[in-house]
Amino acid sequence: MEDPSIVIIGGGFAGLSAGIYSQMNGYRSEILEMHDLPGGLCTSWKRKGYTIDGCIHWLVGSSPKSALYRFWEEVGLAQGREFINFDEYMRFEGTDGRTFIIYTDVNRLKKHMLELSPQDSGVIHELINGIKLSIQMDQPGPSDSALMKTWKGIKLGWLFLLRGKQFQHWMNVSAGDFADRFKDPLIRQALKEMWFPDFSMFFMLFTLAYLHTKNAGYPLGGSMPLSKSLEKRYLELGGKIHYKNKVEKILVENDQAVGVRVADGREYRARRVISAADGYNTIFKMLEGKYLDDKVKEPYEKWPIFPPLVYVGLGINQTFADEPKTVSGITYLLRQPVEIAGETRTSLSVHLYNHDPNLAPEGKTSAVVMITSNYDYWKELAEDAASYEEKKDQIARTVVELLEQRFPGIGNQVEMVNVATPLTFERFTGNWQGSFEGWLLTPQNAGVMMKPMSQTLPGLKNFYLCGQWVEPGGGLPTGVMSARRLLETICKEDAKKFETRTN
Repeated sequence: MEDPSIVIIGGGFAGLSAGIYSQMNGYRSEILEMHDLPGGLCTSWKRKGYTIDGCIHWLVGSSPKSALYRFWEEVGLAQGREFINFDEYMRFEGTDGRTFIIYTDVNRLKKHMLELSPQDSGVIHELINGIKLSIQMDQPGPSDSALMKTWKGIKLGWLFLLRGKQFQHWMNVSAGDFADRFKDPLIRQALKEMWFPDFSMFFMLFTLAYLHTKNAGYPLGGSMPLSKSLEKRYLELGGKIHYKNKVEKILVENDQAVGVRVADGREYRARRVISAADGYNTIFKMLEGKYLDDKVKEPYEKWPIFPPLVYVGLGINQTFADEPKTVSGITYLLRQPVEIAGETRTSLSVHLYNHDPNLAPEGKTSAVVMITSNYDYWKELAEDAASYEEKKDQIARTVVELLEQRFPGIGNQVEMVNVATPLTFERFTGNWQGSFEGWLLTPQNAGVMMKPMSQTLPGLKNFYLCGQWVEPGGGLPTGVMSARRLLETICKEDAKKFETRTN
């Protein structure tokens, strides 16, 4: 084999996974990461004894019966990990005393919705049937026998043949449009709050299907232990990570990537270069926009991204033992609209980590309030450092005041408040406009899921992309699958058999 060296930009899930699969297949890789921690967006940070989790709510593929579970074993994440499953995805509490609970059990959800709004029985049955259709997508798992894998493959083929039009229908419907079909205002608004209104219903149904089959559990300990497990796996396989090394330029000679240059001027040369970093910065800055065509430009010019977030972490001197344990938290309507970060809010969502004692001192609870925001708003505000910090302090005060509406007296129990803005995420991860999952899957672009985006750029040899900017929908599974797919391609280029192992 020719020079087996690979330099990887970015030590998030995609970059670490690319490194892991590189090492498994005999390549000599090293990762350059701008931060001083692994994991990228799969992260957490500590304040006053509390851990603020910046990522994980559920992990698809948490069931050992799942086909994806094998991938988690390969990258070292599943071993020794404890997952817990919840009865509730989220709660939406109205001002009329009613509560809509999105149960993870599909039959319980159906019963609850019909009791809550019998007038919407038709659209409720349509939703439940969509979830059940998604549950039937039972892919072969690592523990299945050869006969069972063959049988499941046949069943999947028949399912697509017989129900393909139904899958296409759900792909072409947005969550907002579907929610508008409900007559009940509580359910209608809840479904819009549950997901972004532009999001394709297809992926909402699959999430609920994974939760029903207990294949989207929460890993105790949260995000950082997951990232640390990938880092450990990579280092044990002989890889090298260089932290606090921000790549500023990809070195190209004769239209062939030959290495990278970091901020302090040092160069790392290799036969191949993989960018698992932000797509925009990679293509338009590190490569100066020299290697693209209309197909590469289109997403950055036309596709919507997951909106950036204002992230308010709280440390609360209370266990919340009487509150439900949920996947995504409690959303409640406010008594009156409130302006936060330049936008009017009619509700507030709080995720209590009362299910994970690892994130707070004994008898206390870590909580997070996530608020979608506008990147340009913060970019303009940050031109004056004092104004930027004052706005963060104002948001912290406002959020605590609004929590009093749902949790009277909580203001006296809040021991820590920490506010991260879209610029915070951009500073630590480099993600374009602070987006946390890249491309938002809408009916207009959801079809790309059926045809993966290219992991190369036109006219540039020995250069590859992996991660959320070439895997619409983002998320941790796509980071690993993107890296795995890429290394299979590289092995094929070198006429090598792609190999993996779980030990």
